[in-house]
Amino acid sequence: MKQVLSAAVIRLLRPLVRILLRNGVPYGSFADLAKRVYVDVAMDEFGIQGRKQTISRVSIITGLSRKEAKRVKGLSYPKDTEAAERYNRAARVISSWVRDKRFTDSKGQPADLPIEGDGASFSELVKLYSGDVPARAILDELVRVGAIERLQDGRIRLVTRAYLPKTEEDDKLSILGTDVRDIIRTIDHNLICNHTESFFQRKVSYDNLPAEVLPKVRFLTSSEAQTLLEKMDQWLSQHDRDVDPSVSGTGKKRAGLGIYYFEEDLTEGGNNHED
Repeated sequence: MKQVLSAAVIRLLRPLVRILLRNGVPYGSFADLAKRVYVDVAMDEFGIQGRKQTISRVSIITGLSRKEAKRVKGLSYPKDTEAAERYNRAARVISSWVRDKRFTDSKGQPADLPIEGDGASFSELVKLYSGDVPARAILDELVRVGAIERLQDGRIRLVTRAYLPKTEEDDKLSILGTDVRDIIRTIDHNLICNHTESFFQRKVSYDNLPAEVLPKVRFLTSSEAQTLLEKMDQWLSQHDRDVDPSVSGTGKKRAGLGIYYFEEDLTEGGNNHED
């Protein structure tokens, strides 16, 4: 079991370490982050029921000395709040532009919107789905990433149905922390639950494809996956209390669907390390 887990961790870490080294994060900094998470998870999730968790028990569970466990517990967590909020707000505005019938045309496509004005305008869209953030700030962000274009008559047009930062590395790295976390949580859930309660986790891949077919694969993946994601977005939005406060029910749950595309070079001399 440990051998299989160790092999899996190595495959998981290789692309992560590649990102860390490319961004100038040395091993020592990564080690401190890993130690901090080890201590936090041990404190929060591996205590004995009815008893307060102690540094001594955390030390035993994690293999860290009591002194080291106390040290890393005192380290502050780095924050990516600004990048995460920017991503969430911009993505929510685009998603709502696509599915809210008030902001679509007669064919059900995202309508070209005036920036200001009564009724269906970009300012009204931002007001409904992005809280108290100024419409101009969201507009500038969507222009920056190429999600919208300005028309000659002053209106704006949505040109992509997804928000993906194109220039700011910080924004892309923030997505790394959320998206990879979600897929690992799904795998963790499926490892410990019974089959009837497992979360959907599937992929399809082939390992002897000619390079010439990859553009077609990318196009097919993008178009089919986008269609599915928009369908799921439409359904989930009808049951989310932030979108519709009239939705009843108990608890506060987060659920969704993530889709990703991958490819690698397996030819001799290519990047054929097992990632």
